[in-house]
Amino acid sequence: MSSPLVNAGRQPLPTTDWAVRLIPGLGIDVGSKAKLDMSWLANQDPQISQVAGAAANAGENTTASLPMRQALYCAESNPGLAEKPRRNVFIVGSGPFGRRIASCIQSHPEQGRLVCGFLDDRNPLGDGVVGRTSNLAHLSRVSFVDEVILAAPHDREMTLQVLQDARKLHLDVELAVDLFGCEPARNAVQRVGDFPVICLHREPLPVARLFAKRAVDLVGATSGLVFMAPVFALIASLIKWDSPGPVVYSAPRVGRKGKIFRCHKFRTMVRNADELKASLLVRNERCGPFFKIADDPRVTRVGRWLRRYSLDELPQLWNVLRGEMSLVGPRPHTLDDFAEYGVEHLARLDVTPGITGLWQVMARRDPSFEKAVELDREYIEAWSLTRDVQILFKTVLAVFRGDGA
Repeated sequence: MSSPLVNAGRQPLPTTDWAVRLIPGLGIDVGSKAKLDMSWLANQDPQISQVAGAAANAGENTTASLPMRQALYCAESNPGLAEKPRRNVFIVGSGPFGRRIASCIQSHPEQGRLVCGFLDDRNPLGDGVVGRTSNLAHLSRVSFVDEVILAAPHDREMTLQVLQDARKLHLDVELAVDLFGCEPARNAVQRVGDFPVICLHREPLPVARLFAKRAVDLVGATSGLVFMAPVFALIASLIKWDSPGPVVYSAPRVGRKGKIFRCHKFRTMVRNADELKASLLVRNERCGPFFKIADDPRVTRVGRWLRRYSLDELPQLWNVLRGEMSLVGPRPHTLDDFAEYGVEHLARLDVTPGITGLWQVMARRDPSFEKAVELDREYIEAWSLTRDVQILFKTVLAVFRGDGA
């Protein structure tokens, strides 16, 4: 979930800001309940006020609705921040010093940080205090937090517990120290605006391997788009001949850390398929938050053929080229499926979604959503370039066998 720190006076590291974090997020109990103070988040960015107000009016206070709120916030946030990698931050301690740090972060948007709230064991909830330090596991998952800043803590046991929990969650931890006007030695500490901070733990990144993964994605996507251009043209002609409507179907999907993007695929259904979905929900054959039925009446004749050989996914090579998807990774879900997520399902959003993945080659016919999440976690925890190549090879074999949906 975390990404390398962007310091004042330094340029962001291009090889790590985009990097995919491989975080299992399974070492901490995330069963505790806590609410986010949406009104305080709204004050951090005026553009979220409308979204936060709608969520509050709807009474969406359940655990399952929190991930959807975060996705909406990402979609409605400042467009300038959305174009750059952003680090979500919790500040431990809501006293005057913690407030000054939050204000300083707001005053330096070029550093790419966004304060998601305060964790405080003493002050009451509200006015930015979104929970207690014991809620760190739950709230960091819901808010896709990358970094925890300890604002001059005085409780040794609490500090050690936060540090221990954050390490298990693979979060960066920093200690902000009030130096009472003393100037530290140059380069001895990092800075958040005008405040010196001491890094207690830095989550390591496999930068070289992630760079290689991105290089494979770029080469594979570019080659596919160029050499398969005649196939694209043929498929487009067949779709137009078979049924009225656009050739390419584009719809919002939920990507890494809850970021919403437009996912492209060849249209395999009738033009009003989305409107017909509600009437078919009772026939859903999947268990859990996602929808799928065999012999879907919305699928066209050409669409069935495209799905059988997974050719409908080819336009997603453009998403790969844009960095919104990878060749291999967990499949991106729709917004309505994502709205049904529990906190335990959010671990699959720690990495960039893919065109194919472990579930597609091992359990495509398994109706269990929990099985799919289990395979996604297995992929994330044991990720390697070698395994990506193996999955791609098995995917090609499945395509030639016609094992697609």
